[in-house]
Formats: sequence, structure tokens, C-alpha cells
Amino acid sequence: MKQNSIGIKEKIGYGFGDFASSMFWKIFSVYLLYFYTDVVGIAAAAVGTMFLVTRIWDTAFDPLIGIIADRTNTRWGKFRPYLLWVALPFGLIGILTFTIPDLSSGGKLIYAYITYTLMMMIYSAINVPYASLMGVMTSDIKDRTTLSTFRFIFAFAGSILVLATAEPLVSVFSKSAEGTTDLQRGWQSSMIIYAVLAAALFYLTFLWTRERIQPPREQKTSLKKDLADLAANKPWFVLLGAGICTLVFNSLRDGSAIYYFKYYFSNQQAFTLPMFDVAINYSTLYLVLGQAANIVGVVLAKPVSDKIGKKATFLYAMLLAGVLSCMFYTFGEGDVALIFSFQFLISICAGAIFPLLWSMYADIADYSEYKTGRRATGLIFSSSSMAQKLGWTLGGALTGWLLALWGFEANAVQTAEAQKGIRMMLSFIPAAGALLSAVFIVFYKLSDRFMMDVSHALEQRRAGELAGNTAAVPADKGQAF
Repeated sequence: MKQNSIGIKEKIGYGFGDFASSMFWKIFSVYLLYFYTDVVGIAAAAVGTMFLVTRIWDTAFDPLIGIIADRTNTRWGKFRPYLLWVALPFGLIGILTFTIPDLSSGGKLIYAYITYTLMMMIYSAINVPYASLMGVMTSDIKDRTTLSTFRFIFAFAGSILVLATAEPLVSVFSKSAEGTTDLQRGWQSSMIIYAVLAAALFYLTFLWTRERIQPPREQKTSLKKDLADLAANKPWFVLLGAGICTLVFNSLRDGSAIYYFKYYFSNQQAFTLPMFDVAINYSTLYLVLGQAANIVGVVLAKPVSDKIGKKATFLYAMLLAGVLSCMFYTFGEGDVALIFSFQFLISICAGAIFPLLWSMYADIADYSEYKTGRRATGLIFSSSSMAQKLGWTLGGALTGWLLALWGFEANAVQTAEAQKGIRMMLSFIPAAGALLSAVFIVFYKLSDRFMMDVSHALEQRRAGELAGNTAAVPADKGQAF
């Protein structure tokens, strides 16, 4: 329909939002544990516990933001205003997270608790409305997959930017004129650059996107009914479980990579850029390659899902990622080509999942409206953010706890047991998350064909409402899947 038409500028504008949030997401998932343990000097087990405590609260905070956003009404819409209001606080708190004052060990841990909790709340305040925005930009299910594809191409591009530049920037900013090195200053200065860029991109997302889909005209806000509708939505529970397991898979692999190359490889440096006197580590190349492969997966997601369906694409991608991850354990330090080849293949599988997840959440929002006559886009999309945070929480906490369990000591030669554990954190342990995600998705029942019928029925219903005939296509009162 013409009212749902989305041009290339708007698709790019929507993609900018995830470019911004993914820069911070990738910094936190890859470098924050390392920053706390190896730069600040906080114990790995303490950081793992902090991740669990702060993120459990943050996970519960996501649905609250979704509920508030659903009830927001401005001249800019429901969700776009949050991009305008929260962009600057997002950048400022990100800088403070990587700015640790000279305190005692306990003081540093308390400061980390406070700033990281604030960062995750601010992240929710902008990312939940941003994710929900896709559900009201278009009602066409294939356009949503396209929009989601744009989003994740930009998301992984943002991740590539961070992974390619973080360690070199920190190295440059850490050096003083006197020849001393201050890694904390290096991280703080690097975060200032990323924060300014992220805020600017969120503002462009606000300016270049539009909200087209309005809730049913007769809908009255009722938190009790919204929650009851969500509790009866079986596809939502299935996708929630699959999303959590997928993020555990990714979080473990991301959080372990720095430790893998620093403590398992005897030589960390791949090569040096002589013009800038900056060393490029294997970890940087490994992570950048993974993000590039994620983009390949994102691009493949739409044509493959158009051919075999979203559910089948999700299922096969996770099964293959799990099998390849198990094989990853067999590689030694001399198998650099195999390590990087498998990183590329596993990351293609992982990249294909994310546009499917968010497109399927948009389908679930439509399905909920179809079954109940009520639309709660923000609440449903906040559940996707909640799954993302919970998976990230479990993966991050497990990384810290497992390092402590295997006797990890920062900036020291690791025991054979610790090295074995770090290898398992890139192979068997994340593989379990991938395979469990595949098990969940087997029970997902919203086929693409069924969702096309749902979309058509909702368009008829909305057209009837605009014509003043609210009973044109009544809500389906049958049993939910």
C-alpha cells in the first residue's frame, strides 16, 4: 500500500539507529569484562556477579519502557521521540562507564555497579523504542524483513568500526608525551569519539523515519489486558526462549575472544602498521572478520527465508552454528587458517538470525492484534530487548564465573586448565546455547503464509475503522497457537 511505502533514505535512517547502539553493545560485550579485569583490576568473579545483578534489574526494566512507550503520544509519534530525548544521555553515560576514578578496590566495584546500571537503563530507554519503531513503520511482512536487513547491516557495520578501531585507538590515546602508558585514559578518550558519533546517528534516525501504523481507534490503554494478552501469546514465549539462547551463544563467543588470543596464543600480534606504529592483534582481525561474516549472514537471511521460510532458516542456521562451534575446540595455536575460516562460517550463521528475530517479533505484534483487537507494539518489542539483555546477562556472567572457576589470573601466564576452559568458552559451551535455540524454534508456529493472511485481515480491519465501520473485520477469538 502507498501509505506503507518506505524509501531508501528512510531505510538508511533506520539503520543508523542500530549502527549507534551496536557500537556500544559490541564494546560492552567484547571489551568491558576485559577492561574491568585487566585494566581496572576487578576480580573476574566479582564482575560476573555484577553483570548478573545489574542486568537482571535491567531486563525487568525493558518491559516497563515498552509499556511507557506504548502510552506515549506526541506530534512525532510514540517511539521516535525517545531517539531525540535519550541520544545525549546515552553518549554521556557510555563515557562515564569507561571512566573509573582512583578509588579503592571496593570503591571501583561500587562505581562500576552504578555506572553500568545507569548505562543499561539508558540503553533500554532508547533501544526499546527504536526496536518498536519497525513495527509501526510498515505492515508488510516482506518489507519488515528488508527493513530488518538494513538495520542489521548497519548494526554489524557499527560493530566492525568499533572492533577495527578500539584497540588501535586505545593504544594511541594511552601514550603520553613522556612515554608512559595509561590504558584507562586511552579507553576514556576512545569512548568520547564513539559517544559523539552514536548521538549524531540517533538524531538522524529520528529525522529520517516516520510512524505510519496507528493502534486500533477504539483501543483503550490497559496494562492488565496488555499483560494478559502477552501471557496468552505462545509464539512470544517460544521466540523469547530462542532469543535468549542465541544471545548466550553470541555473548560467550564475544566475551571470550580477547582472553583466547591473549592467553592461549603465545604471539598476539598479527602485524604492525609502521606509518602509525600501531600493532594489529589477532583478536582484532578475528572479531572484525566475524562482523563482516555477520553482514553476509544478514544479506543472505532475506533470500533464504523467502525461499524456505523464516523458521526453517533460523533452525538450520543455529544447528550448523552449534556443530561448527563444537569442532572449533579441536584447533590449536598453529591452526590459524582453520580458526579464522570457522569464525567466518559460524558468524554467517549467527548473522542470519538477527534480522529474522526482529522481523518475527513484528509478526508477533500483528498476530497479537489479530487475536485480541489490541496492539501493544512497545510491550512486545521490549520483550525482544529483554531476551537480548537476559541472554547477554547469562553469557556475560558465565564468562566471568567460568574464568574464575578455571583459575584465571589477569595479566599472568595461565595454567593448562585455564587455557582449556577458555577454549571451551569458544566452542562447546556456546554450542549448547545454539542447539538449545534450535530446539525452541521447532515449536514456533507462525508460518510466513499464515502471517500474510493476518496482515491482509488487519489491513481490512484498519480500513474499516477509517471508514467508521469498526466491526468490518472483527478480532479472531479462536485459540492462540
